[in-house]
Amino acid sequence: MNIPEQYNQIVTKMLDYVESERTDQAASTLSVPSRAYTDPSIWEREMELIFKRLPILVALSVELPHSGDYKAVELLGKPLLITRLEDGSVRAMLNVCTHRGMLVAQEGRGNCTHFTCRYHGWAYASDGRAKGITGLKKFGATDLNDHGLTQLPVHERGGLIFAVLTPGVRVDFDRFLGGMIKDVERLNFQDWHFCGTREVFGANWKVAYDGYLEGYHFAAAHPETINPRTYSNVMHFEAHGPHLLVGFPQRSIGKLRGVPANDWWQHENDGYDFVRLLFPNVSIFVAPEITQIAQLIPGPTPDKNRTVLHFISRSAPANDEDRVKLEQMIDWLRDVVDKEDYQVGLKVQKGLESGARSHVKFGRNERGNQYFHNWVDYYLAEDPQRPKPQL
Repeated sequence: MNIPEQYNQIVTKMLDYVESERTDQAASTLSVPSRAYTDPSIWEREMELIFKRLPILVALSVELPHSGDYKAVELLGKPLLITRLEDGSVRAMLNVCTHRGMLVAQEGRGNCTHFTCRYHGWAYASDGRAKGITGLKKFGATDLNDHGLTQLPVHERGGLIFAVLTPGVRVDFDRFLGGMIKDVERLNFQDWHFCGTREVFGANWKVAYDGYLEGYHFAAAHPETINPRTYSNVMHFEAHGPHLLVGFPQRSIGKLRGVPANDWWQHENDGYDFVRLLFPNVSIFVAPEITQIAQLIPGPTPDKNRTVLHFISRSAPANDEDRVKLEQMIDWLRDVVDKEDYQVGLKVQKGLESGARSHVKFGRNERGNQYFHNWVDYYLAEDPQRPKPQL
């Protein structure tokens, strides 16, 4: 099934949900141990088996649009260096000098043809090759080919750059990203304008991610922001491996009855919205004015996460007035996530840590959350014979 056909079917289902006062549902409810959100040993396994073994988002293509562009950032305690080479390809490396472990590039973004360690002056090309050792004659015989920056598996597609944080891990990026990245590709994010980022801080990464997976909370948690535009507790879920496409009908979706059914796929943001979730930690919301790409970064302890909200728009602001409006929209979206989602999540974390309940329960209507937790359990099991979760 192609994307227009898939979208048209989703809209058909969402119209039916609204008109019959139903929603997409799982076969039963699901109980998840409260300690899944609090236990340090579980969190450490998640970091090792999920976040350091699977492809995760490390940058947007529009952050490195030109040859020589780079981004230096720390993720999960790993200092990363992502670079754009002359041939247009990207590299992801550990930002660690192979001499004595000094960080090679300062955190942030920039453009340069080579990097020089500020400790002893060792130099590296943008692809990570060692270019020179200071005072080589005094240092002693050393093969530069053995002292390049440590490379990480990296893959760029759909305007997103993914890497695996453990060197040498073999991964089939296309197979893992599957149909979800095909859905993202049609948006051509690589051609959009990079507006900037905001950061918010919240609870355990799964507490935060749970909030992106459902609209059950819209009426209670977003009474003046999301709920006036979008139905609460009405959702549709489509799976692509561990990733999810979640449809949310707007209160205006009924107007699509006056539009040819074969054209419904062209009406995203005009009757319905999608949230695209890339396991384990990315949520993409495309709005008419701007797109928000949330990157959840667990830690530094099990009860915390740092989320980077990346913002891109289809075109650069034409003037100062447009720029101000864009900044206002960015701050508004940041505030919704922070004040109405993450502050709630921090209180959820306190509740889970109190020991009041041994388990939390996800309803049949929280189908996406159930699917997500089943996939977390699948990866933690480390059992190749275990059947993969099905939606």
